[in-house]
Amino acid sequence: MDQYAILWEWLGFAARWLHIVTAIAWIGSSFYFIALDLGLRQRPGLPEGAFGEEWQVHGGGFYHVQKYLVAPAAMPDHLTWFKWESYWTWMSGFLMLAIVYYAGADLFLIDRDVLDVSAPVAIAISLASLSVGWIIYDLLCKSPLGKSDVQLMLFLYVALVAMAWGYTQVFTGRAAFLHLGAFTATIMSANVFFIIIPNQKKVVASLKAGERPDPALGKQAKQRSLHNNYLTLPVIFFMLSNHYPLAFGTQFNWIIAALVFLMGVTIRHYFNTVHARKGNPTWTWLATAILFVLIAWLSTVPKVLSGDREEKAASAHAAPYVASAHFEAVRDTVLGRCSMCHAAEPVWEGIHQAPKAVMLDTDAEIAANAREIYLQAGRSHAMPPGNLTGITPEERKLIVAWFEGARGE
Repeated sequence: MDQYAILWEWLGFAARWLHIVTAIAWIGSSFYFIALDLGLRQRPGLPEGAFGEEWQVHGGGFYHVQKYLVAPAAMPDHLTWFKWESYWTWMSGFLMLAIVYYAGADLFLIDRDVLDVSAPVAIAISLASLSVGWIIYDLLCKSPLGKSDVQLMLFLYVALVAMAWGYTQVFTGRAAFLHLGAFTATIMSANVFFIIIPNQKKVVASLKAGERPDPALGKQAKQRSLHNNYLTLPVIFFMLSNHYPLAFGTQFNWIIAALVFLMGVTIRHYFNTVHARKGNPTWTWLATAILFVLIAWLSTVPKVLSGDREEKAASAHAAPYVASAHFEAVRDTVLGRCSMCHAAEPVWEGIHQAPKAVMLDTDAEIAANAREIYLQAGRSHAMPPGNLTGITPEERKLIVAWFEGARGE
């Protein structure tokens, strides 16, 4: 049994689970406080320094919430800080990036038809883009351009579209979308870590020292929070996109990414407006639907590939699987049980593109995907779905013997 492959799969599961749990906590609290902030009402008789209040009902009880733009006259003994949700979402997401895309760079990160680089170079590009992207974004926010929220948001949109195009010129379509999500999420989490929380701590320190806090600190944090507000939904889309090749597997994938950012704006504009009690802009849903239909249409345009798929899939690590004495029998099984869907031109009714862009209709591609075949159809019965093609227990055992034998186990 390949303990390494199985343990690695479970490590990926644990990291993904942690990522989802922490992301729910972060996004949930973010959405709640945005709605709370926009719904605040002012009235005569509020405590000194209070900007507004909100009455809410939930779980059989009533909540009376008041907001202070700077701070109350006297600091409370206990403050609840909302920060670890953000930090752990980023850390678990980066762990997922390392497990899936860095450890599996030859299969998931690098597309040699796009850019023929080694795994270390591709990983270095990935790391540099995430860190340099935050630095450039932070400098823009602190520049004179940052004084205008509208101009800054427009410029940031152009920058994000440029990054979408850039990633598709370096990585696989799947990795490009995942990196665009990671790039955006890095900005969001760094906003919390480097700006929002430190500024709030400076305010608290000033109050404890009997000094008047600098109002600019709150204004800066508010701007970064606004950016996080509009970036959240696109990040979720990109994180889910790796399950849907129609989203990333076309030559217009970077345009699709640009439209996804616009959908995030239209959806958030609706909720922000409603929560602020400034109307009911239902036109935003029509605009979102039109954008989504346009994305669906763009996804049907086939991606133009340069180069030979056989050469692209071939790699040094695949050689032992092709040389195995079991390979011919396994190849027959895969071609007979899997390749009707996992092919450049699937023949299974209702399947128009290979699921997750995994193709198994050539020797090199079968060998390159040996680990996934082993886990999905050998050690587990995940594939074929519902065993629609009738793979037998003997064929599954042969897949296990093929994979483990090629690894010398």
